Order: sequence, then structure tokens, then C-alpha cells
Amino acid sequence: MTKKKTPTPEELMKYEIANELGLTDKILKSGWKSLTAKESGRIGGIMRRRKREEPQPK
Repeated sequence: MTKKKTPTPEELMKYEIANELGLTDKILKSGWKSLTAKESGRIGGIMRRRKREEPQPK
């Protein structure tokens, strides 16, 4: 029996952004490798911006 891996906050954010960009169907059908460099870069850029906007713990 295999354990289901709990997604990290970063993975959840990645899926959320992919969904907002309308890429979820493509990812579920063909995997993350099916994304173009432009699509992957867009997801990464948005993730970076959101992480910077998060309040930092003191």
C-alpha cells in the first residue's frame, strides 16, 4: 500500500496559480512537463511575487 504524499504549501500555491491561468486540464492530462517554458515561467513568477507579498515572521 502506498502512502499519499501531503502537498506542501508551495505545491498548493502552484496548483492554485495553474488553475487561475486555466492550465489545470493540461497538467492533469499530460503532466507538468507538458507546459511550455512561457507557462512554467508565468507560474513561477506569480509564485515569487506572492511569496514576497506574504508577511514575514519576526
